[in-house]
Amino acid sequence: MIQVNHLTFSWRREVPLLDDVSFQVNAGDFAVIIGSNGAGKSTLLKLLLNQLQPEAGEIRLFGEDVRSFRSWPRIGYVPQGHAYMNSDFPATVEEVLLAHQFPQIGLFHRVKRIHRERVWDVLGLVGMEAFRTARLGELSGGQLQRILIARALANRPELLILDEPTTGIDVQNAHALYELLDRLNHELNLAILMVTHDLVHASNYANRIFCIEDGNLAEVEPSQLQHELIHHHHHDHKNRCEHFEALDQSCDACEHHAGCCHAHHLDCSHEKTD
Repeated sequence: MIQVNHLTFSWRREVPLLDDVSFQVNAGDFAVIIGSNGAGKSTLLKLLLNQLQPEAGEIRLFGEDVRSFRSWPRIGYVPQGHAYMNSDFPATVEEVLLAHQFPQIGLFHRVKRIHRERVWDVLGLVGMEAFRTARLGELSGGQLQRILIARALANRPELLILDEPTTGIDVQNAHALYELLDRLNHELNLAILMVTHDLVHASNYANRIFCIEDGNLAEVEPSQLQHELIHHHHHDHKNRCEHFEALDQSCDACEHHAGCCHAHHLDCSHEKTD
């Protein structure tokens, strides 16, 4: 579905942000991109979506050069954060999802039953049927994120691209979101490519993990990432951090649980205690 060959990109500087990057995403993959802030993760997604142009290299979507690719309904996109979705705007969930179908409905045409049925279908996929008539301002951050995913699914894409979908939502909702994506991946055979800082969930749900550092991209086995999470912790308390509940393992090498905060891009929001 995605083929990237020798991709290079820089923001008008000598050192490329992405340097000779190559990878692919296949049908059925649940792939994540990890890396430190500023490593180029979101920039890579913009290149894949043809929002930025590379200095060198090739990007192919479904076998076609991204510069001539026109089958965008085959790809659903959930951008970073939901701040741009104005929660104060007096619109219901159904109205927002219908508005996303405007290209199919057409100018000055009436909404048909098929369009409303599509709204009901995607709300069912994300478990938000009961909120069809709710206004955006009545929804929590986790619920808004599900509506964004529902909107991206409206055209029944084959590939879903998400940019840090758990940003701004609590741990419980983040876990529920990964459960949802995992279900969509398996039940609909929906391929997923996602940028994330959530290494624990990434290691438990993804079958492909790409790490970007210093302009380079390398694939890491999920088991390797889990080992790093278990054996690299840097704090002085024994309390288990809820970010790591999904691992549910203990480290024999020290007195701390596997669920400790570590130095690999993830910060714990809990206060540390002696």
